Amino acid sequence: MAPTVTSMEASNGHEVPKVASIKTLADSASLTFIPSEYTYTKNPNEQGDANDPEHSIPIIDFALLTLGSPDQRAKVIQELRRACEEWGFFQVTNHGVPESLMQSMIGACHRFFDLPEEEKKEFQTRNLLDPIKCGTSFNVDIEKVHLWRDFLKVIAHPEFNSLYKPAGYSEVSLEFSKRTREVATEILKGISESLGLEADYIAKATNWDRGLQILAANYYPACPQPDKAIGLPPHTDHGLVTLLIQNEMGGLEVKHKDQWVLVNAAPGAFIVNIGDQMQILTNDKYKSIWHRAVVNNKATRISIAVPHGPSLDTPALPIPELLERGGQAPKYIGMTYEKFMELQASPAALTKPCLDHLRVKHN
Repeated sequence: MAPTVTSMEASNGHEVPKVASIKTLADSASLTFIPSEYTYTKNPNEQGDANDPEHSIPIIDFALLTLGSPDQRAKVIQELRRACEEWGFFQVTNHGVPESLMQSMIGACHRFFDLPEEEKKEFQTRNLLDPIKCGTSFNVDIEKVHLWRDFLKVIAHPEFNSLYKPAGYSEVSLEFSKRTREVATEILKGISESLGLEADYIAKATNWDRGLQILAANYYPACPQPDKAIGLPPHTDHGLVTLLIQNEMGGLEVKHKDQWVLVNAAPGAFIVNIGDQMQILTNDKYKSIWHRAVVNNKATRISIAVPHGPSLDTPALPIPELLERGGQAPKYIGMTYEKFMELQASPAALTKPCLDHLRVKHN
């Protein structure tokens, strides 16, 4: 029998609804099929394909972006523009973050998920912006189908937070979050220039110095019926840009030209995608792309997504210079980043995409 829904007392004294973690469920020796509450129906015509060269996400050479000659840098800026316009996803290579550090970060997160359930209870909370939170699925209060994943989310900026267990997590996550933010900052400069703006335009417009950075680790254990479950359903990211790493098990699929594409990541690369806040800023020129995480029946997949966004009190608005240049009217109303994140976690996000809630209604 599958573990049932129960409730538990969190360390802050609030009752937190608890669905047994996916790790607990997957570790059950008797598990040969998934419980009905995890059954997710996918369109059989929407399978991902990683082998079609027409559907390989672009690669951006970070070293040429930051250290190349003026001509090399101009070329990479144009490649970045095309990647943002045509894909909304790209890989970043030669970024200078040691692969050993990336592997250490994945290992530290794996050790966290391996902790006994009792030891992880103190981090379970329903509060959206608690500095440290872990749990399972997405939002068991409102979702119809539970997800085949456990998660850990730690806010790393504007204030750095960390776990005191497992041993070594704090030191590794501090270095990883710093290095990742440096890469994201340079990518943001390149995106800003690709739009014909000053390199620091978007950073200033979004109060990047106070911007939110989250280390979000996802744990997807092997699933006995992977075709009937989902790790993360189709969604877009709420921030400006997200950087992602994963262990040797793939599972990220991106929607491109109405087809799901299984991302075949280059070793040591960051997978980067545009978020909703960037789509608002660019008035739909750069779109936040739908993506999902599928599961497998072979081994555990761990991914670490690092979304970077504006400061929580900053409302993203279409950039006036871009509107003027294109003779466009703004397509979005303003909403602070914090309110936008609350919207994404609410039942309203189940009825229509978050961006649609902010679209200007023209007569």
